[in-house]
Amino acid sequence: MLQKIAHALTRKPKLVATVAVLLLIPSVLCAAATRVNYDILSYLPAELDSVKGEALLEDPFQMAATTMLIVEGMPPEYSNQLLAEVEQVPGVSNVIWLSNLIGVQFPTEMLPTDLRDIFFSGDATMMIVQYDSPGASERTMNAIDAVRKLCNQKCFLAGFSVFIRDTKDLISREMPLYVVMAVILSIIAMGLTMESSLLPVALMLSIGLAILYNFGTNIFMGEISFITQAIAAVLQLGVTMDYSIFLYDRYREEAPQYEDKRDAMAVSIVAAFKSLFGSSLTTIAGFLALCFMRLTLGRDIGLVMAKGVVLGIATVILVLPAILLLMDGAIQKHRHRCLKPDTTGLNAFVVRHSKSFVILFVLLFIPAIYANNHTQMYYKLDEAVPQDMPSIVSNNKLKDEFNMASTHFIVMSDSLDHASMKELTKEIDALPGITSSVAYDKLLPDGIPDFFIPKDIKDICKQNGYQMMMVNSKYVTASDQVGEQLAQLDALLKRYDPDAYITGEAAMTNDLIQVANEDFRVTSYLSILAIFILVAIAFKSISIPVLLVATIELAIYINQGIPYFTGSEVAFITPTVISCIQLGATVDYAILMTTRFQEELQKGLDRKIAIQNAAKAADVSILTSALVFFCATLGVALVSTMDLISGICLMLSRGAVISALICMFILPSVLVTFEPVIAKTTLHWRTPRAPRQRKGLKPNAEAAFHEEESTAHKEETTGEEKVPALQGKESDPQ
Repeated sequence: MLQKIAHALTRKPKLVATVAVLLLIPSVLCAAATRVNYDILSYLPAELDSVKGEALLEDPFQMAATTMLIVEGMPPEYSNQLLAEVEQVPGVSNVIWLSNLIGVQFPTEMLPTDLRDIFFSGDATMMIVQYDSPGASERTMNAIDAVRKLCNQKCFLAGFSVFIRDTKDLISREMPLYVVMAVILSIIAMGLTMESSLLPVALMLSIGLAILYNFGTNIFMGEISFITQAIAAVLQLGVTMDYSIFLYDRYREEAPQYEDKRDAMAVSIVAAFKSLFGSSLTTIAGFLALCFMRLTLGRDIGLVMAKGVVLGIATVILVLPAILLLMDGAIQKHRHRCLKPDTTGLNAFVVRHSKSFVILFVLLFIPAIYANNHTQMYYKLDEAVPQDMPSIVSNNKLKDEFNMASTHFIVMSDSLDHASMKELTKEIDALPGITSSVAYDKLLPDGIPDFFIPKDIKDICKQNGYQMMMVNSKYVTASDQVGEQLAQLDALLKRYDPDAYITGEAAMTNDLIQVANEDFRVTSYLSILAIFILVAIAFKSISIPVLLVATIELAIYINQGIPYFTGSEVAFITPTVISCIQLGATVDYAILMTTRFQEELQKGLDRKIAIQNAAKAADVSILTSALVFFCATLGVALVSTMDLISGICLMLSRGAVISALICMFILPSVLVTFEPVIAKTTLHWRTPRAPRQRKGLKPNAEAAFHEEESTAHKEETTGEEKVPALQGKESDPQ
């Protein structure tokens, strides 16, 4: 069946290319229609108390999001007029200020101190703006834009929803730069290592199609996160480019033996599919491990990227042959000398000192693991963006002028009597770090019956058997102090109402810290286990997966430990993403080296000669693969002003290089040293393969082919075929 499909594809390359281009129309339309979620906190598990509390704020309180509007140096009349205008904005459910609590004419000096401190600071006053839709929804984003348009230069809108709005604008501006930089740097990298100046263009066209198909099919997921949107394209480019290179290399190998280049391409398609199907499994496994995170952001990234790998292979098999056939003449016309370093001397040196390199391999784990475990992480998302963003400026004013670094929202039963609630609010105000609080019973003077309170004011704090309190803290989100404060507040509330919930940015971020730490361990173990099993099945070995996974894990520890030595912090999501992606994507370097080593041994060579020949054949492939991955992700790291994005891409680019160096310097020594152990724990490790049967070759080509198969290994080897079902990504452009 595969042979028939390959034959049909190669007979009508123009038709295939036309269909591929036409498929871009629905892909682009669907990609544009796919919603992007900019709220990381929305990916928290639904069973958490903070998430349940957030749901109650949305319904019945109609305050799914809250912002603080600071007005500086303006008379009360201006603030009252602004309040009336903001209340009319679609998406705004309520605005809380003194005018709708006690009236604008009431003298500020006569207000109770705790109430005055909430709404006034020097010549500045603050309004609380509530929205009826979630903070990252399009309705709330539009409402924030409308509120900003109503304000003058002395007004500042603060809050997590405003930060989300500014983040959306930032990512939207920079996304085209991410793609442009990745494409330019990747083409430069491929231009240095490939034999034709047009070949990188042809391969980039294929990957570009696969990326657009991937983004188009995201519509079936409903939405994707902004992190996924920002890094998916460059990751797919870096990870799947090797598949395109492998097909072309195989085509160049087959072409001289066929009178019709279409027959050579058909054979190459079949060989590429069998090879890439196995090769891609480790990469897919690495991405799918992210799907087991409780923080469903991992599932978002994992599914999109796993789908991207599958679509990348499909495009290589179905579309790239047509592109290569149509551009074959131009590609051959623009051939040039390419960079192909001779690593013979280096490999000989590594083998001669193999025991020393194995000792180094073991010793490197000590500082690498220590640094990896002690790298500092940050969870406060506003630390990852430019500090001159309007939302950051406003949040700093809120902190400096009103001593409100974070705000907790409490949702609890309204069945408690007035005396109990007054006692509760006193205890809350007495907690360390609490600067102020707003509660219905705090606004209700002693001795005044409940039915005297206007319904508008009551509806702000009480709905459907629940009451809401707002508690302001001087402790910043994601700090140890706010974590301790939330624990004390929760213990206090549970004494009065066991079913009370604390929510808000600080509470949800506190849950995010705990969930992320659990996710890191789970996903790391799962990715290691999955890839261990795949490698074990591919090589029919117990020892090989141990050695290969340990090699790449060392590269991962080194990569993730570098921030410890540089004294920098990384975003909380970075280690989880890096551990899965770097393992899944770069273990193929190790697989390629091991596969070539096995091939040389099966030709009867001594293990030291075999590993040198294998390294010489694999080094250029590994360098090319790592260089493309490095350039694709480095481009984003260089242009992104959002540290969350640039940090992930910087570590991915660095990880590709570290993995390549480990596989070139350390792995050959490990393999040659432990080869006797491998031979005893691996089925058919040194058993020669049966000669391949070939059809449709030029006259005498079959005999020449089998003669080449049966001869001893030559000094220069260009063979691409792999023995195990799971094969490394061949990317030698020669």
